[in-house]
Amino acid sequence: MPPVDSPLRLLIVVPPLAGHLLPARALALEWASRGHQVSWVGPESALRPVLGPDALVHPTGGRLFREQAVGGAAAVRSLWDGFVVPHTRFTLGAVRRAVREWRPDVVLVDQHSPAGALAAHGAGVRWATFAPSSLEIGDPLGGEGELTSWRDGVLRGLWERADLPADEFTDPRFSPGLLIAPTCRELAGLDRVPAEYALVGPLLAARTELPFPWERLEHGRRRVLVTMGTLSAEVAGDFLHRTAAALAELPDVQAVVAAPGDAPLPPDAVACERVPVLELLERGAVDAVLCHGGMNTVAESLVHGRPLVVAPIRHDQPVTAGRLAALGAALRVDFATATSEQLRAALRAVLDDPGFRAAAQRLGRQLAAGGGAVAAVDRLERFARAPR
Repeated sequence: MPPVDSPLRLLIVVPPLAGHLLPARALALEWASRGHQVSWVGPESALRPVLGPDALVHPTGGRLFREQAVGGAAAVRSLWDGFVVPHTRFTLGAVRRAVREWRPDVVLVDQHSPAGALAAHGAGVRWATFAPSSLEIGDPLGGEGELTSWRDGVLRGLWERADLPADEFTDPRFSPGLLIAPTCRELAGLDRVPAEYALVGPLLAARTELPFPWERLEHGRRRVLVTMGTLSAEVAGDFLHRTAAALAELPDVQAVVAAPGDAPLPPDAVACERVPVLELLERGAVDAVLCHGGMNTVAESLVHGRPLVVAPIRHDQPVTAGRLAALGAALRVDFATATSEQLRAALRAVLDDPGFRAAAQRLGRQLAAGGGAVAAVDRLERFARAPR
């Protein structure tokens, strides 16, 4: 057990995706502010733009992975077959080197980067789980027995391939000691929160300032933020066409759109390839959000009391969209088939019906009560210093 006043070393193992890196970065900044050390494992080309030039990165190199299916059990299978498993195999050697050479006190392991758990277990280093996605928490797909058996086989296969003893098998998605998730009980769909779970709500930190034409936001009009995520630009074109047509029929609403320069836009829209989502919400510059259901965008919207229209595309997004709709904080529309009339009606509903905003504010309060990065690091410190 490290002395109480000694600095601790944290190694973070997350996939090179903004939705996973951004909340982990907020946790890392709070960790470092307490005098501790932090390092990362991953491809520098993906991590540097998010983490900055001073971050300590143990490089893995980069490679392309297969596209994943859209929803349901097929999405889970293709996520693991097309990304998680090959990513784990590709990075395991680099993660093991980082654990061996940097000698962390604790490893924070994203549920979709099992190499961190495999390397930490093999080296006898304690590890905590990081769960920024709702796909692995609770039972989002309704207890599909065949899927559960299939995934158990995949996980055991990774364990065996890492040459770890079969009788020591531990699900690398779940640390037996600590799981940190930037969500809340209702949004995670949990009837009971296990003692080792820390549901801390959004992990937020100041981000690199993005240029934005604030002067183009018109007074006296309500505004809708439209963002379909960094990984969805290549498939969102037709959806943005329908969204533009819907917003054109809402003359009292101004759109703020995160989209490529050639994307279709409604009249008077403010569009940038990247928009400062968190700053827009903090300034109260948008009244509702139309998005794909990524957990970062959803949690940031809710903690600022903004209702949503959600058009889920893949992975955990359909799960999150379903929960938001059931909790009254959002309307769910079909990404592939929703007409401009349906999109217009959904946007009008969440803007005009105060019930949606009230539900979003209630969920936002529950998320904020989790304590964010401060609470996450409190739990992680106690876990790292606990007797073994």
